[in-house]
Amino acid sequence: MKLLRVGPPGAERPIALGQDGTAYDLSGRARDIDGAFLAGLDPAALARDAAAGLLPVADIAGQRVGAPVVRPGKVVGIGLNYRDHAAEAGAAIPDEPVIFLKPSNTVVGPYDEVLVPRGGEKTDYEAELAIVIGRTARYLAGHREAAEVIAGYTIANDVTERAFQLERGGQWDKGKSAETFTPLGPWLVTADEVADPQGLGLRLWVNGEQRQDGSTGQMIFPVLEIVRYVSQFMVLEPGDVIVTGTPAGVTLGHPGTPFLIPGDIVEIEIDGLGRQRQVLGKA
Repeated sequence: MKLLRVGPPGAERPIALGQDGTAYDLSGRARDIDGAFLAGLDPAALARDAAAGLLPVADIAGQRVGAPVVRPGKVVGIGLNYRDHAAEAGAAIPDEPVIFLKPSNTVVGPYDEVLVPRGGEKTDYEAELAIVIGRTARYLAGHREAAEVIAGYTIANDVTERAFQLERGGQWDKGKSAETFTPLGPWLVTADEVADPQGLGLRLWVNGEQRQDGSTGQMIFPVLEIVRYVSQFMVLEPGDVIVTGTPAGVTLGHPGTPFLIPGDIVEIEIDGLGRQRQVLGKA
């Protein structure tokens, strides 16, 4: 099942997409695609209700698509999680996952404008697989337990202002936290539809030029290990999002390649998870 939210910012309504692309309005079942909804989500039951005509069909053509989960409690970032990206950044392969946090108000829809922050000089893109949590998780014992708390997956652009990240005291959060810096979507694809989260191709283009072409199979720490590991340090709650790192091809790793400026267009796709597109603006 694919889940999404459509409508103006702050007034989105929850939608489910059937296998044939038919949109079903979930407003009668849920206030929103939030932690409460995800904690009780049964994709198979939802699909049966749609097939039985128990969900109203919705016309969503031409409507704005919001982030597929309402404002998360937290967005957890994993840094340097692809060997080729660590190499292009000149960083050592980490012995343990690198964790940083992004404010939840960085989350926007997959086609919303991304703003270069005031004082920003080196705004960069990062195509990433995002994990959406569906059950409370603390001190998970292993990968089987980790799989049980994942509601599904979506696409993230972990936008980063490199000058803030690397030249303003060495604190990653400074470069990750500007408004609009976490476009998500277009869909939350439920975990049952993603046979192997380590077998997904991910690609990114800037103004039509391909910059990233990788696979989640290149991750240093795979999805289930990330979820298990993060749960040792913080409680994960339904609706939380984990962005899992980016492959090689970011601007930082290619001297002479221009960083993003207003008017640039960034497009990202991940196998089975759809495609997103942002036009850069200025804060």
